[in-house]
Amino acid sequence: MLNPRRNESRKIDDEPASRDTRKEESWAAICRRLRAELGEAVFTSWFARLELEHLGDNVAHLTVPTKFLKNWIQTHYSERILTACAAEFRSVKQIAIGVRSSSRPHFARVGEQERSPEPHFDVAPKPVAIAEPQKPAASHSTHKAKAREADGETLTGSPLDKRLNFSTFLVGRSNQLAYASAQEVGNAMPGETLRFNPLYIHAAVGLGKTHLLQAIAHAATGAKRRVIYLTAERFMHGFVCALKAETAMAFKEKLRSIDILIIDDVQFLQGKSIQQEFCHTLNALIDARRQIVIAADRPPADLESLDERVRSRFAGGLCVEMGALDESLRIKLLEARVAAAKLLHPNFEMSPAVLAYVASVIQTNGRDLDGAVNRLVAHACLTGLPLSVETAEAAIRDLVRTREPKRVKIEDIQKLVASHYNVTKADILSARRTANVVRPRQIAMYLAKTLTPRSLPEIGRRFGGRDHTTVLHAVRKIEALAGTDGRLSEEIDLLKRLLTEN
Repeated sequence: MLNPRRNESRKIDDEPASRDTRKEESWAAICRRLRAELGEAVFTSWFARLELEHLGDNVAHLTVPTKFLKNWIQTHYSERILTACAAEFRSVKQIAIGVRSSSRPHFARVGEQERSPEPHFDVAPKPVAIAEPQKPAASHSTHKAKAREADGETLTGSPLDKRLNFSTFLVGRSNQLAYASAQEVGNAMPGETLRFNPLYIHAAVGLGKTHLLQAIAHAATGAKRRVIYLTAERFMHGFVCALKAETAMAFKEKLRSIDILIIDDVQFLQGKSIQQEFCHTLNALIDARRQIVIAADRPPADLESLDERVRSRFAGGLCVEMGALDESLRIKLLEARVAAAKLLHPNFEMSPAVLAYVASVIQTNGRDLDGAVNRLVAHACLTGLPLSVETAEAAIRDLVRTREPKRVKIEDIQKLVASHYNVTKADILSARRTANVVRPRQIAMYLAKTLTPRSLPEIGRRFGGRDHTTVLHAVRKIEALAGTDGRLSEEIDLLKRLLTEN
């Protein structure tokens, strides 16, 4: 015979387990709703580590592992979470978010009548981290440091060169605006209003982008601002390592806790997930009024490999181009390089005539000027003969011969062709099929394929979103016509000269 009291006791004991099961099922339903409303990427970034601690007093108590995550969710998503919780738990009128720790979490309630606080980055200031030289044998402390970095406890920036500061940057007409804007960003004091955010600097290789970015990092560190300088390669490496170590959230939180994020050579940023995370980081820092500084070798619109949202963010700030070095700036650079060489080789001399010759024939970038000085120093020191224009010409002949041609942009092609054939750029990009528009459009596509490194799909996108087969047809059409029509061939040669001449 069954004991009624024993059965009653079992029923009472089963009730807490049943309540826990219902709570877990309801929380899973809340997570599914948030995932559907916000999307997989946003949910994974911000809600994957959000947990329901308990319910009580019409309040849903939630926890997250870090204070940064708590502040961010309270600021941006509290109303959505409250709505989702209220749909599953009718008694819930508020949510309280706490930070999980060994002690009892401290909860901050967010109700319908209460405003969400501004996000606060509660991280002690740290200077830019400079990588130490690699040692022959890895010590135990080195392994521990690497483990800490993989866990997100440290975020090491790319190495900085102490010589690359504002005092050693030579200013000319081509880089004056970039220099002035970089100085304002680097010398701003904590708490000042950000005027240029993001600051986007673009230029060809060897014109001083990296110098300016590292100068900003040095100046900001001196002003006690939290700053990190990363190459795109370093950013990708850090993010991939964090994914492998399952510490991506810690990596992202450290990255978003700084005052200035500086990314160099952003054109090398690859990978859909990495670009997506980079976009989230940009949005988080800009929304929190943190400074972003970016450098690339082309304008934002020409970064075809990057997601459109990232390019749009870049274009929304101050975009500055550093142009080619004019002759007076090249002379300044050469004089500085010669002065540095004389510290190591006191007997080295370069006459004004030789200096003027080198400045006139090396017009590409500062790195080629460095190479020219190094060759002239070697020639003078090894042969013991004085430098003349003739000996300098022989020593740097290959640098002059390999001078890079002018970089042609698709936008320049479109403008020139439109002007030459008396149509507008809008006509070329439009869907119009009249003969006076179709031929210039095909010529512009042909020039874009022959004078730029852009692929057929990229060119099609820049010509009003056309398919790559349309571009291929235009290229083949103009090639065939130019082979039989002498006048058209001359017109195309003229357009090429106008586009490529320096």
